[in-house]
Amino acid sequence: MITNFDKLCLDLEKQELEAPNGVTSASNYAQLLAIYLYQNDLCNAKFLWKRIPQNITSSNPELVAIWTVGQKMWKKDLPRTYQALAAYHWVEPVATIMRALEEKVRERAFNLIGRSYSSISIETVVSMTGLSKEAVLQICRDRKWELNEDGVTVNPMPPVQPAPLHTSSEDQLFKLTEFVSFLEN
Repeated sequence: MITNFDKLCLDLEKQELEAPNGVTSASNYAQLLAIYLYQNDLCNAKFLWKRIPQNITSSNPELVAIWTVGQKMWKKDLPRTYQALAAYHWVEPVATIMRALEEKVRERAFNLIGRSYSSISIETVVSMTGLSKEAVLQICRDRKWELNEDGVTVNPMPPVQPAPLHTSSEDQLFKLTEFVSFLEN
């Protein structure tokens, strides 16, 4: 099973550069596109999609399905991201990357909820994480989020993060930008 996506990404990029006319196989493009999504590198994903030859994209439904997931991520449409992930039967080696992507998107959503909300409806958490209500309630308990007596809302806690030795102004700007762009949606 693939676990080091950064190394695989470098290998796939190298293969593309060394391929005749700079065109690699559909499998390599699919893996590379999926890894860019896993890394949340949507700009590189979009750039890659635009440079894949049309004859490869039109004959590879898995590649098109990966890009559909990317489009939903680009729009920050979490419910449709999960729908797009579930709508296709992924095959190896892409299946491993897509499972990891789904877990990472879900973890980002939980962390974002924890940082952004003091109170949120359970149904909204269900929508933002693509999980069942029962699974959301269990994860809320595991994260020690307070379930309100009304049974409808939860009070999330910010994720515990190790204190950085020094936070650069660039990091602070990135975090502020991420938070503001989330609130705009």
